[in-house]
Amino acid sequence: MDKLEEIFTMQEALNRRIGVTLPPPTDEEKAKWVLNYTRALQQETAELIDSVPWKWWAKYQKFDEQNAKVEVVDLFHFLVSLAQTLGMSADDVYQAYLKKNQVNHQRQDSGYVKKDEADSKHI
Repeated sequence: MDKLEEIFTMQEALNRRIGVTLPPPTDEEKAKWVLNYTRALQQETAELIDSVPWKWWAKYQKFDEQNAKVEVVDLFHFLVSLAQTLGMSADDVYQAYLKKNQVNHQRQDSGYVKKDEADSKHI
């Protein structure tokens, strides 16, 4: 088992432990959990932002790199759960990442001067 598959397995076990079985059985439940995890990701992003001295007017702030790392891992927990909510496996995420990464490189090669919504439809 590779590391990404292991993370997906561990996240599934943690979700089941707290009473969440993914993917949800209905579209209504799926939409609810997509919203739940998106909100959790927003909150964890806010906590990550609070790890850096973003208040340019405040002199007391310090960069808390250790906490920033923890918040990145928290984000990853919720991101994996979101993928699982959408029925994605570790391999699905990996394959989609490969395709999207190629699209991003093609965009850079072309100068990315025009948005083309169709360039990601195959992912």
